[in-house]
Amino acid sequence: MARKYFGTDGIRGTANTFPITAENALRIGAAAGRHFRTDGSNGHRVVIGKDTRRSGYMIETALTAGLTSTGMNVLLLGPIPTPAVGYLTRSMRADLGIMISASHNPHYDNGIKFFGPDGFKLSDAAEADIERILEGEIVPAQPMNIGRAKRIDSGQGRYVEYAKTTLPRATRLDGLKVVVDCANGAAYKAAPEVLWELGADVIPLGVAPNGFNINEACGSTSPETAARTVVEHGADLGICLDGDADRVILIDETGAIGDGDQIMALFASLWAEQDRLSHGTLVATVMSNLGLERFVTERGLRLERTSVGDRHVVERMREGGFNLGGEQSGHIVMTDFATTGDGLIAGLQFLGAMVESGKPASALMRNFAAVPQLLENVRFENGSDPLASQSVKTVISDQEKRISSCGRLLIRKSGTEPLIRVMAECEDEALLRDVVGEISAAVRNAASATHG
Repeated sequence: MARKYFGTDGIRGTANTFPITAENALRIGAAAGRHFRTDGSNGHRVVIGKDTRRSGYMIETALTAGLTSTGMNVLLLGPIPTPAVGYLTRSMRADLGIMISASHNPHYDNGIKFFGPDGFKLSDAAEADIERILEGEIVPAQPMNIGRAKRIDSGQGRYVEYAKTTLPRATRLDGLKVVVDCANGAAYKAAPEVLWELGADVIPLGVAPNGFNINEACGSTSPETAARTVVEHGADLGICLDGDADRVILIDETGAIGDGDQIMALFASLWAEQDRLSHGTLVATVMSNLGLERFVTERGLRLERTSVGDRHVVERMREGGFNLGGEQSGHIVMTDFATTGDGLIAGLQFLGAMVESGKPASALMRNFAAVPQLLENVRFENGSDPLASQSVKTVISDQEKRISSCGRLLIRKSGTEPLIRVMAECEDEALLRDVVGEISAAVRNAASATHG
């Protein structure tokens, strides 16, 4: 069945337009409540966290109304990282966890992510059932069974304490100067606090959210300011989170930027040496660089690829019993510590490796030479499908033949925005630019023709 509400990572869109409206959020909350409260008891609970977008207030209130109308008790965590919601859903014995966030997207977008009682994102079957309930008449609870809602002030503190426990108790960050860019998002309090409590000299950036500046020229999608700050202050490491802190980009002491592929390469090799890498396997997506695959293979390890999206990575990890995976964009999933990508904990693990090895960040971050990779995003109008155009199909087929002997090509629709992502890898950079340019131009022309 085609999905009307759920995408690759929950329900997402522009705030105050379908499906991210107050009216629809109320119905989503009620439908989720009906899905989980099946026995009629009043003991069911849901935790709700959010990032710092202005629209989060609207969605939080509407979700709460819908959930309580069907008998769920709501615990409001306030601004808190997405991985903290996963952790607290399980820790607080909740039936459901909800994070209100559009992750790395601009402030005018927002989204609703769901976690099951085990702290992992909801299954496809659960999402399909919530959609089924949404499409029908949602039965409210009897007056005496309406749920309660209350603020929980301890959520951030619980997560801070847990994050610190992911490093050995004897590990301290004394003497390390760390720049942390919180993207004016959900971790603007938690991340600097964790680093400071572990002994680091912390230089915080992106810690003044105003409801509109989340991810704006800061964080993991714009690490340039953090890179300059690392160099200017002689810092040992820069940690750049995104708006909900489930992804991270790192910066070494020279200002060089390391993406998720380089971070995964380090952790995979270290964990394999320590006999901690389950089944000698790293799980990554089709977007990860060929250089990572070669690095892993050369060490006798295995790289499994999935579709794009940390949800697909986690699903494969759970199926295969693997404990390390992630995305080039910075989702680092370590199921020994968290049920989803956790940018702060990934940063802590990298700092732990620096302390244990005595090596600078630059020595740990440059693990392989990346094969030249080029990604271009082409925007299209919702409702259209440029990839269905015969002219686009022909251009893609022609360009695949040109690059097949020396690289690879990947064209896909974004699961979170109306974008066609055109990505290619090739040792011949001139050919790489030409192939991506030809396909992007064809997609752009088809999108314009459809819109016109």
